[in-house]
Amino acid sequence: MGGAFLAAAVLARVGSRIGLPTIPLFILAGILLGPHTPGVVLLSDPHDMEMLSALGLVLLLFYLGLEFHLDDLKAGGRRMAIAGGAYLALNVGAGLGFGFALGWGTSEALVLAGVLGISSSAIVTKVLVDTGRLGNPETKPILGIIVVEDIFLALYLAALQPILSGADSLSSAVLDAGKAFGFLLLLALAARFGTRIVGRLFATRDDELLVISFLGAAVFVAGVSEWFGVADAIGAFMVGLMLGSTASGERIRTLVHPLRDAFGAIFFFAFGLSIDPGDLPMVLWPVLAAVALTLAMNVLAGLAAARVYSFGPQPAANISTTLLARGEFALILATMAAAAGLDERLSPFIAGYVLLLAVLGPLAASRSPWLARVLPGRLLPERQETKTPELVG
Repeated sequence: MGGAFLAAAVLARVGSRIGLPTIPLFILAGILLGPHTPGVVLLSDPHDMEMLSALGLVLLLFYLGLEFHLDDLKAGGRRMAIAGGAYLALNVGAGLGFGFALGWGTSEALVLAGVLGISSSAIVTKVLVDTGRLGNPETKPILGIIVVEDIFLALYLAALQPILSGADSLSSAVLDAGKAFGFLLLLALAARFGTRIVGRLFATRDDELLVISFLGAAVFVAGVSEWFGVADAIGAFMVGLMLGSTASGERIRTLVHPLRDAFGAIFFFAFGLSIDPGDLPMVLWPVLAAVALTLAMNVLAGLAAARVYSFGPQPAANISTTLLARGEFALILATMAAAAGLDERLSPFIAGYVLLLAVLGPLAASRSPWLARVLPGRLLPERQETKTPELVG
């Protein structure tokens, strides 16, 4: 574990000197020190870091919830749903069509629809933090799209699981979907009406007690969410959403920073451990085609969101590039596909696709002004420029 932290830190420090984002460097550290490459092997079994990796994801999404205020959610609910629906329709639809075009099978196509369609909440959060864009106007629709994706994700997984497991009972599939949706509704009601009560429960002047309290709440609700068939990430997000609106919200944001950064790095490092570079050549061309398709769909989705929110080319480019990366959800689908005995090319394809976009996504986000220059201004309501702050860290 100490070696993982040090390796991630060393590579990130070297990369920062030449302007590279930290996310792909954390992943590269995991690949170089994992069981699939020659040389030093810190961990022969990537599952040894599974709990720490899960904690990193929970803290990243918890922090995202702290930054996403309930007032923003209530005020922009309709536009958020339209922008998120457009993003899913373009990307999930393209992923499904791509899956059928590959000819690997119907179940494989359904898996690829999710792989190509859902952004990485963890990488999106890290990109927003690293580029200093949390206060930008276009960050609200970006976070809104992630919320819509997570809601879709819960229902998608509930529907996909019986298909992959060969279940022939429609009632069990409907029951799973209903259980997930019911828990999501319960979380939403708690976030909407329970903020005052939650604020009283977490009110304390002692930083130590506050850290233990919010960390316990985020991890516990994330675990319960997963038991109900809802992504643990959305459970942590909803806890952050509730706590961010309390009197302790600002202190919690400050206290969670070092935890978020440390365990977030472990999340990406553990992702690198799971990648076997030797499997990638056999799926190189499908991976490149899928990446090109995702780039195109993200640009279209960014333009659509910019029109909904009356943004200009620069915010549209920021939306397109920030949401580009794929990550933790795709890896969950790869695990499900392998357990279901689907096409053996699926796992290396997902690994190569996610790795390439995990590298390209943060790079593209940091250079979004290049994309803004070539976006067709006539498709947007106004030519509004948003200043992009300098990179942090």
